[in-house]
Amino acid sequence: MPAITASMVAELRARTDAPMMECKRALTEADGDSARAEEILRVKLGSKASKAAARITAEGVVAASITGRTGALVEVNCETDFVSKNDAFLAFSHAVAALVAEHDPADVAALAALPLTQDGFGPTVEDVRKGLIGKIGENMSVRRFKRYAGGGALACYLHGTRIGVVVEYTGDEVAAKDVAMHVAAMKPKALATSDVPVALVEVERRVAAEKAAEDSAAAVAAGKPAQSPEIVTRRVEGAVQKFLKEVSLLNQPFVKNDKQSVEQMLEDKATQVAGFTLYVVGEGLEKRSEDFAAEVAAQVAAAKAQ
Repeated sequence: MPAITASMVAELRARTDAPMMECKRALTEADGDSARAEEILRVKLGSKASKAAARITAEGVVAASITGRTGALVEVNCETDFVSKNDAFLAFSHAVAALVAEHDPADVAALAALPLTQDGFGPTVEDVRKGLIGKIGENMSVRRFKRYAGGGALACYLHGTRIGVVVEYTGDEVAAKDVAMHVAAMKPKALATSDVPVALVEVERRVAAEKAAEDSAAAVAAGKPAQSPEIVTRRVEGAVQKFLKEVSLLNQPFVKNDKQSVEQMLEDKATQVAGFTLYVVGEGLEKRSEDFAAEVAAQVAAAKAQ
């Protein structure tokens, strides 16, 4: 079994807000697998173990470029919040978004080869990126992008520079913009329940099954009858269906009027949403851990060695 280090425990605690000892026990039970340990904590602690799961762990910006029915959303990362506000970094991010919308690159590598000049650097996106790294003194990278073209109309909402949403729709522009703001606030995983990724559904089903088994065992230990397999199955499927409704856009209560769902609001406005893209800066990335004391000690040691 791999050693459970303090950094592994700290990382799991940062993602889940669970107590340190619970995190260590979960990691031990999961043989060091942090994803499995998070599932174990959710079984034991319920929603308390996921309230910090959306914390952002990297810096950068989300930028958009929309012209008519053609548009793009991009995420460009850097190392610190300070650089994410740098004018040259912001200009580069917006230029990249415009290039994606105009040229439809196949992937980040193809985007890097597109023509671009900025701040005396060029002639490609990659040359500008490398030049800015040298000028600013911090690494930066284009992480991901999504392009829309030739389909429905596009509505865009940017919450500062850290959250960006593009919604493809037909119908009312105001309703579509409201949906974009709703997506930024509620962060659905898919448009409809049928679109939720199978992997996410299976995780929820597994967590619900283990939670039901634990509850049944606790009932038996307390002298109560165990739940029948039929009841357990209904509980598990009920939990899965609840999850699907919570993470699918059309089923979520509309943020401006929680008496109706997003789907009902769209029907009232004779509007249909074909799809959406949501980017949150740093989502799923780990921030570089800083140890100021160790950094100073290293600098002193280096100076003495000269």
